[in-house]
Amino acid sequence: LRELDSVIMDIDRLVSSIEDMMPHELLMSSKRCIFKTPVILFRHNKKAYIPDAFSIGPLHHGSPNLKATEKIKAKYLQGLISRSPFPDTLMLRTLIRSIMEVEKEARECYAEAVNYNPEELVKILVIDGCFIIELFRKKTCQELIEEDDPIFTESCMLQFLWHDFILLENQVPWMVIEILFNLTKFSNCDKPLILLAANFLESFLFQRLTYSRVGIWMTTTLPSMNIKGIKHFLDLVRKLSTSFIEEKRESIVQWELLPSATRLVEAGIKFKRGAYGSRLEVKFIDGVLEIPPFQIDDVTETVFRNLISYEQCHPKCEARITSYAILLDNLINTAKDIDILCKNQIIHNWLNPEDAAQLFNKLYRDTYLEHFYYTNLCKQVNSFCKRRWPRWRAVFVRNYFNTPWAFLSTLAAVCLLVMTLLQTLYTIGGRDGSKNLY
Repeated sequence: LRELDSVIMDIDRLVSSIEDMMPHELLMSSKRCIFKTPVILFRHNKKAYIPDAFSIGPLHHGSPNLKATEKIKAKYLQGLISRSPFPDTLMLRTLIRSIMEVEKEARECYAEAVNYNPEELVKILVIDGCFIIELFRKKTCQELIEEDDPIFTESCMLQFLWHDFILLENQVPWMVIEILFNLTKFSNCDKPLILLAANFLESFLFQRLTYSRVGIWMTTTLPSMNIKGIKHFLDLVRKLSTSFIEEKRESIVQWELLPSATRLVEAGIKFKRGAYGSRLEVKFIDGVLEIPPFQIDDVTETVFRNLISYEQCHPKCEARITSYAILLDNLINTAKDIDILCKNQIIHNWLNPEDAAQLFNKLYRDTYLEHFYYTNLCKQVNSFCKRRWPRWRAVFVRNYFNTPWAFLSTLAAVCLLVMTLLQTLYTIGGRDGSKNLY
């Protein structure tokens, strides 16, 4: 009986222990949109997911290496409220009260538990949100920049900012930014928030995502774009990157690999710089593969990895960037492939060609893809590659017309062949005429 009681007591203890582990409320909010990078992706390049200088939001707040820039954010907040027509304390009280009202909703945007009480979280969101707004405004309205500005007077700070702003873990809910923005419209040069954000991206995003002549693009195309439900800054970057793409997706079962750029050239396919718009809008028309141009530099991997991580984590996010990364991985295997795309003005490479090739070869490793957006494109390209005439023509052009000397040698050989043929015909004709005399 004692043994039986002991077993019963052990079972009861285990039941109680397991019940304590069970969540008493929904663990994952349906509003979650800011995630910690999954370990399976984080391990490939840790530096691509960790902020260099600025913490934005609560997930990296308090990190020892990021504390130095907290003073910069406080200075930006002070500059923002100093332009208010109301006393500074009253303005700050208004901002705090407005974010306190949405604190619970903002907390639910984070997939991970936020280890700060409501007052601490509101403080973080107000300071970081106002810092972002002031940064946007200063980029557009240069007269707001003071002589001792700690960011715009030091180019390295802007580079740190761009890296840190694009991180999935380093985000503030967009609704927080909108609320703070609407309460701080003190300047005559204020434009809509979306335009200020896009203008801030001019020096960074548009170099990497193919938008050129940003001023024209911002005033004509952006206002007509259907950008709704922005979750945070990284989500805005993704929406701007994919806004021109039509809904085209196929089951991953039908996915075909695409040959490398070198193999495609050998098969007779030409590369052409596509129109500026979305970098994802790749077309194949009459043997020509059109790819919008983009830049490769030391931040490119960070941009791609965080966008891919966002698509992998968010349950309602289509894997458009991931599909594009797979397409680039197919096209780029070696430095020679990079050179081909650079020669055709598709890639503007600021890295060593070998490093650039390696970047794309490992970019989407350990990701999951339910739909691939370039299935039809790959089928068309592969079908073209199987045709013999384009391949033979490409080999002929490469072997005999790739340099001026090769062209002249080929032309001389053709002329010699034609002259020999004509001489032969003339000789045969002369002999036949002599025979007719007899």
